[in-house]
Amino acid sequence: MSNGFSLAATAEPKVATPGLNKITLLLVLMAVAGVSAGLYGFYAGHHNVYNNTREMPWGILISTYAFFAITSTGLCLLAAISHIFGGNRLAPLANRMVWLSLISIIGGFVIIGLEIESPWRMAIYNVISPNLTSNIWWMGTLYGLAVGFMFVEFFLILTRQYKIAIILGVLGALAEVAANTNLGAVFATLSARPYWYGAQLPVYFLASSFMSGAAAAVLFTNLAYKMRNEEMNDATYKGVQSAAKVLTLMIFLVSVATAWRTITFYVGGSEGGRAAADAILGGPLATNFWIFEVSIGLIFPLGLLAFTKMKSLPAMSAAALMALVGQFFSRYDLVVAGQLVPQYEGWDNLPAYFSYTPSVSELLVTMAGLGFVGAAFILGERFFGRAFEHQGEH
Repeated sequence: MSNGFSLAATAEPKVATPGLNKITLLLVLMAVAGVSAGLYGFYAGHHNVYNNTREMPWGILISTYAFFAITSTGLCLLAAISHIFGGNRLAPLANRMVWLSLISIIGGFVIIGLEIESPWRMAIYNVISPNLTSNIWWMGTLYGLAVGFMFVEFFLILTRQYKIAIILGVLGALAEVAANTNLGAVFATLSARPYWYGAQLPVYFLASSFMSGAAAAVLFTNLAYKMRNEEMNDATYKGVQSAAKVLTLMIFLVSVATAWRTITFYVGGSEGGRAAADAILGGPLATNFWIFEVSIGLIFPLGLLAFTKMKSLPAMSAAALMALVGQFFSRYDLVVAGQLVPQYEGWDNLPAYFSYTPSVSELLVTMAGLGFVGAAFILGERFFGRAFEHQGEH
């Protein structure tokens, strides 16, 4: 078997339809419009185009970055587990999950690069002046390492050098786990923000990564076959069912974690933490929380998966989509709720809650990340589709 890479051998002509080409173009235009809005922010000033303030410095761009980064971790972990323990039912999904993990974290990097006012300084000083006591430094460094590992791993998959690919995949997964928990620690170690502070968030982010990763695996695998207009083979169908089982378990665990995290703020928690929880349960974020995060993101998909016993592809895909939507809003609620309550409540006539609404530019940059991931998914199926379907020895 040749170890050389040939685009002709991996390309999937069935995906090169006029309809899919138009959808890809639309997604690319979304990405270009969003990146253009972000680049304009460097010229006009971030304070003029984004609605972040000194009191609420983090907004939807931080939460969307976290959403993509956490999803990438879950996909990378599930792919690594399926590659290490070959012969399991998740194995047919593994190669596609590596690609999805890679494009998800790059999509996150696009957003965070446009959110930071001077990203070039981050790139330079991250190397020449590392701060080993900074969670953000570790997060950026480890995610950068993970991307490097996954790039090489994916190339090795394309050239069918699976044994080395497995090693790189494990290294990438370990880097992603460390980066993901550091991302949680960025919030969890801020004692001035009682809604974030505590030991739960790093583990909660890891649980959320498995949930989002399993949902993405189910949804995008089904979409891949829909794009080809062909029936899913039995091995892949069983793989999707296994991913749906992981999704069901993680929805349940995340639901329990969400409930207990909320309860703790009312049982001896700090006043600021309770005020932030009030904003979630019955304040400015209540609609997001009850409708999108809890109902659409947890209750409906769990009920749908249980009711259909994971035997219906449309039902599993719908549940996966709902779970991803819920996770997107969950990240937003977490980021915003932690900053809504004034740190010096009661002084100088401060409001009960600060207000934050994403600006048009912020929504466009968010759209850039979604457009990039969507376009990269379709192009990946177009140029590497046959490699995703390979079920040989890993």
